[in-house]
Amino acid sequence: MVYSIFNLIVDTIATLLAALLLLRFWMQAVRVRPPLSLSQFMFRLTDWLVLPLRRVLPGLGGYDWASLVGACLVALISVALELAVRSVFALEPWFLLSLLSILHWILYGLIILLFVEVIFSWVNPHAPLAPMVRAMNEPLMRPLRRFIPPIGGVDLSPLVAFLILRIAVFLADNLIYSL
Repeated sequence: MVYSIFNLIVDTIATLLAALLLLRFWMQAVRVRPPLSLSQFMFRLTDWLVLPLRRVLPGLGGYDWASLVGACLVALISVALELAVRSVFALEPWFLLSLLSILHWILYGLIILLFVEVIFSWVNPHAPLAPMVRAMNEPLMRPLRRFIPPIGGVDLSPLVAFLILRIAVFLADNLIYSL
């Protein structure tokens, strides 16, 4: 029971921190400028890790590699703590589990972004955050919208994107649980 509580705490903190780091990376990759309040929140919670990493890993190709590497470090530390508590510290699954954790966080992050965009389109398409979320989803949605035209004015491509992402999460979960 103590292990489960510790695992919950470590997983929650790691997921939130990695989500902010991955969001920071993705916003710069797709060239989206967040609102001031969101950017201040995100930068204040992640600068302690990103700024020292940026000295070693400068941005190349317009990408914030320090944020992505920071998310990888969070995954490595999270998996290492969870395995250390269980007294299972083999080298191979440690790296594989951390990579699968990052993949899991990325997939769920994309699902949440799609869900937020769909809610905005139904409730308030002119909300201040709606253009930012739409721009962040565009790299995923653009290829789908080429093949799936709107039917009766309804865009079904988010439904297909949800299905593809859920299949990817299912495959990642099966990989994680098979280790």
